[in-house]
Amino acid sequence: MKEILLVCAGGMSTSLLVNKMKAHADEVGVEVSIEALSISEASKKIDTADIVMLGPQVRYQKPQVDEMVAGRIPVLVIEMKDYGMINGKAVLETALKAIEG
Repeated sequence: MKEILLVCAGGMSTSLLVNKMKAHADEVGVEVSIEALSISEASKKIDTADIVMLGPQVRYQKPQVDEMVAGRIPVLVIEMKDYGMINGKAVLETALKAIEG
């Protein structure tokens, strides 16, 4: 089970993205846990995550998240196009590739 943590401003679009990512994971038979949280909430769950992905609107928080994970896991900013189009397939595939290195 892969733990994917999305850091966002708490907007509706991120929850839609989570749903699309989960739907694609089900289609391809990948077990994932995906949560969308604010930066303060994420700091409490970051130790169990396999990757942290930031919404484009909070990309400025990447240095803060990088410091929290201390190189243990990948920290990526979600592509603006994929985020805007709520492309759960692309975002999930990006996450899985980064986790597997």
